[in-house]
Amino acid sequence: MADTDPVFNIQRVYLKEASLEQPNSPAILLEQEQPAVEINLGVNAENVAEGVFEITVTATVQTKIQDKTVFLCECKQAGIFEIRNIPEDQMGGVIGIACPQIVYPYLRGNVADLIQRGGFPPVHLAEINFQSMYEQQNAAQADASPIVTQ
Repeated sequence: MADTDPVFNIQRVYLKEASLEQPNSPAILLEQEQPAVEINLGVNAENVAEGVFEITVTATVQTKIQDKTVFLCECKQAGIFEIRNIPEDQMGGVIGIACPQIVYPYLRGNVADLIQRGGFPPVHLAEINFQSMYEQQNAAQADASPIVTQ
């Protein structure tokens, strides 16, 4: 194999961080009202060594009854990927689409498991179209770029 051949290897996928908080238990558990659920997702990429990247997908799931939190679940699932000799114009897609697609199923399972272990029905995160998410982020960044005039 030549040193210029493209390389894409999964080194490791791991649960980087997980927490479940129930700040208003046990009183909130006696409420009969259905809680509102809010889910936020994020993707972060960090170059940790030459040709090695850590991709982290984060999920925050918060349920509330009126203004009181029933539970707050935060999980960060990460993967370490070796990515070398990929054309620069394709790197964004590899890091912003391909890597999160690999990490996300692990995150989904860990979020559902953690919430269920907390005594609640599991919250199953929906499938995510990372390509669409990546394109939206790029469009938002392009719109936010300052216009320089002289």
